[in-house]
Amino acid sequence: MSLRKHADPAAERGPRSAAVLAALAFLALLVFCGFVALGTWQVERRAWKLDLIERVDARVHAAPVDAPSRAAWPQVDAARDDYRRVRLSGIFLHDRETLVQASTAIGTGFWVLTPLRVADGSLVMVNRGFIPPERRDPSARGTTPTGPVTLTGFLRMSERNGFFPRRNDPAANRWFSRELPAIAAARGLGGLGAVAPYFVDADAGPPQTWPIGGLTVIAFPNSHFVYAVTWYGLALMVALAAAYVARDERRLRRRRIGENAHSIDPESKDAAQD
Repeated sequence: MSLRKHADPAAERGPRSAAVLAALAFLALLVFCGFVALGTWQVERRAWKLDLIERVDARVHAAPVDAPSRAAWPQVDAARDDYRRVRLSGIFLHDRETLVQASTAIGTGFWVLTPLRVADGSLVMVNRGFIPPERRDPSARGTTPTGPVTLTGFLRMSERNGFFPRRNDPAANRWFSRELPAIAAARGLGGLGAVAPYFVDADAGPPQTWPIGGLTVIAFPNSHFVYAVTWYGLALMVALAAAYVARDERRLRRRRIGENAHSIDPESKDAAQD
């Protein structure tokens, strides 16, 4: 029985053409630059995120200031004001409250979003806190403040509508995000006064009272360093692969040159035999 030797595919093929090598080099350069650009973008995002965390941390631990009045609403900006500690006074309009679905550290249920009429007659939406599903009915929450109140909390910007299937449905009174314009329209708040472009996450109230405030989560995921290392690592892999291909092509070309140099044409071979 004869044994068949398996030929080495790399040894059998010749060097690639200049056009193929040019196309491979262009593709490798394109991919390499793309990965480097993505890595650099992640480095820049990390710097931005660290600055954001530092600024928000300073706001969170600062003493509360008066909430922006109606005259200052046009200047309210997320980059400058989000998570700023504020205080405000007014009277709650409990008949216009909105329950927004929530998932918190103490369970799932609803945020109680209630408009607060302030001294100039305008309205500021206040997230009074969390309630479990069995306390949707206001009568199941205990005492409800009916007179003037003063509260503190974090200024928050209006949220965007969600995506299907968690999109706000005003007609069905199902809310998944604190989208202030839609909530104000659904509750007819425009006819009661101007509505602030922000809401306030109220601080915790007395123990054993509903809703439970003070559950604002202040956390900013910061995985940009890992992403940057990943993209730069992929760029390095492309560079190493390109170097390997270039070295292999040089080896194949040297082998082809050696084969041509040692080849003998048929007439010379016959003359040597004679």
